[in-house]
Amino acid sequence: MAAPRSGVGPLVGALVEGTNSSRFLVFNPKTAELLSHQQVELTQEYPKEGWVEQNPKAIIQSVYECIERTCEHLGELNIDLSDIKAIGVSNQRETTLVWDKLTGEPLYNAVAWLDLRTQSTVETLSKKIPGNNNFVKSKTGLPLSTYFSAVKVRWLLDNVTTVQKAVEENRALFGTIDSWLIWNLTGGVDGGVHCTDVTNASRTMLFNIHSLEWDKELCDFFGIPMSILPNVCSSSEIYGKMKAGSLENVPISGCLGDQSAALVGQMCFQEGQAKNSYGTGCFLLCNTGRKCVFSDHGLLTTVAYKLGKDKPVCYALEGSVAIAGAVIRWLKDNLGIIETSEEIEKLAIEAGSSFGCYFIPAFSGLYAPYWDPSARGIICGLTQFTNKSHIAFAALEAVCFQTREILDAMNRDCGIPLRHLQVDGKMTSNKILMQLQADILRIPVIKPTMPEITALGVAMAAGAAKGVDIWSLDPEDLSDIVMERIEPQINAVESESRYSTWKKATQKSMGWVTTQSTENGDSPAFSSLPLGFFIVSSMIILIGARYISGIP
Repeated sequence: MAAPRSGVGPLVGALVEGTNSSRFLVFNPKTAELLSHQQVELTQEYPKEGWVEQNPKAIIQSVYECIERTCEHLGELNIDLSDIKAIGVSNQRETTLVWDKLTGEPLYNAVAWLDLRTQSTVETLSKKIPGNNNFVKSKTGLPLSTYFSAVKVRWLLDNVTTVQKAVEENRALFGTIDSWLIWNLTGGVDGGVHCTDVTNASRTMLFNIHSLEWDKELCDFFGIPMSILPNVCSSSEIYGKMKAGSLENVPISGCLGDQSAALVGQMCFQEGQAKNSYGTGCFLLCNTGRKCVFSDHGLLTTVAYKLGKDKPVCYALEGSVAIAGAVIRWLKDNLGIIETSEEIEKLAIEAGSSFGCYFIPAFSGLYAPYWDPSARGIICGLTQFTNKSHIAFAALEAVCFQTREILDAMNRDCGIPLRHLQVDGKMTSNKILMQLQADILRIPVIKPTMPEITALGVAMAAGAAKGVDIWSLDPEDLSDIVMERIEPQINAVESESRYSTWKKATQKSMGWVTTQSTENGDSPAFSSLPLGFFIVSSMIILIGARYISGIP
C-alpha cells in the first residue's frame, strides 16, 4: 500500500446538506483547490397537497455516508486524513425539526422550507399584529410567511402529540438542519452540542437581527418555549468535535446557511456586492455591510455572516424564489418529458424559443417580491403548435424571469443598479439558461469555473476560525477564482416585451387556492360539504334510476 502523500498541507472539509442531496468536499486552503467530493441523493415526501417533508434519520445517514465515501477516495489518492483540520457545515435553511434529546429520535419528519401547511396559522397570527407596529418584520427582517421556521414549529406544537408531550417533559430540542447535524456529529445523546449560527437563526422568525439573540416577545407571540431553542453562535468558531467515524476529533468550526455560504464563497465581502444561486430555489443576496437595509419592494433583510465571535455582523438584502431547479425535477419526475435533468438543455436548443408559451412555477406559492401563498403554477399561451421542447424552454425562461423580478426589486431598494450578476449553483452549467439570464437581465452574467461555491464558502469559514487559523480571509490572501463572462445577445426591446408578458402571466397565477384546501390537503370537490353531498346523492339517484328501468 502506498504511503500517504506528504506536502499537501492542512485541509478543510465542507459538509453541504441541501434539499436534494448531501455532499462532503475537501479543499486546500492555500489554493482553494477542490481535492475530493462525494454526494448522496435525498428524497422529499409529499403526504398531502402543499406538504413537503424529509426524513431526519435519512438526512444524517446520508451525511455519514458521504463523509466516509470521501475519506475512502482521499485514501485512494494517498492523502492522509489527519491533514483535515476542520469541518464546516452548510445547510438548506428554514427546514424545521424537533427531536428527543434523551433518545436522539426525531419526533416528526423535518417540515421543509417549501411546505405550505401553515397558511391558516399565518393568517391567524397576522391578525394579531398591529397595523402600525409590525414588530415581527422590524425585529426579524422577514414577512410573516409559511417559509420560515416559527410557524412550522407552531404547527408541530398544535398537531403532533409526541412533540407536545416532549416539550411538556423538557425532552424536546428544536433546530434547523444545521443544528440537527452538529448535535449528532458531536455526540448526540452523549454530549452533542445544540447550537446554530446567526445566519440560520435569522431565518426562524424568532431571532432579533439587531441584538443577535432569541427574542422573548417573538417567542411569546408564536407560543414557542425558549428552552427548546439552540445556542446561537457566530458563523466561524469551534462548536465541538466529531465523535465518530474516520474524522473523529476533527473540530466543526464553520456554520452558514447555504445562501450565506455562497455569498462568502463568491467573496462578496464588500457592501453592494451580490450573488445569485440556482438550486432547488433561486436566491439573490446583496451585501449591505454592517447596516440593516429594509426593503420597500418585497425583499428580505437577513444576516449575511458573522465570521468570528469578535467579528462584526454583516447583513444582506435577499430575494427568494421558491422554484428554480425544482421545476426541472418536476418535468422529469412528474411529467416524464425528460429522463435526466441535463436533457432539458437539449430540448431547449431544439425549440430555440418558447413561441409564446409562459410557465409560472408557483408550486409553493410565490415568494419575493409578491409573497402570495395562494398562487399556483400555470402554463399559458399554449397553441396546437406547442410541444414539450417549448415547455422546456419556457421552464428555463421562468427561472430567469423570476431572477429579473428580484433583481429589479434589489436595484430599487439599493438605488444603484448592479452592473453584472455573479452566479453559482448546479444549474449554471446549463449554457442556454445562462445566456437567457444575461439576455433577460440585459447585464453580463459572471460564473465561476469551479461550481462548488457554497462548499467553498463554509470551508473558508471553518478554516478561518480561531483555534484553526489555516484559511486567511484577508483580501490580499484570497485565491482568485477563474470566472466565465456571458454577455447579453438580444436587443432591449425584445427582452422587455418578453418580460412584460411574463409579468402578465404571473398575475394570472395568483389567488388560486383557499386556506382550507392548503391546510387539509383535501380534494377541492369534497372540501365543500354541500357540493360533496350533491355529488354523492346524484350518484345514488343515477344508480337507482338504472335499477328501476332495468338497465344492466
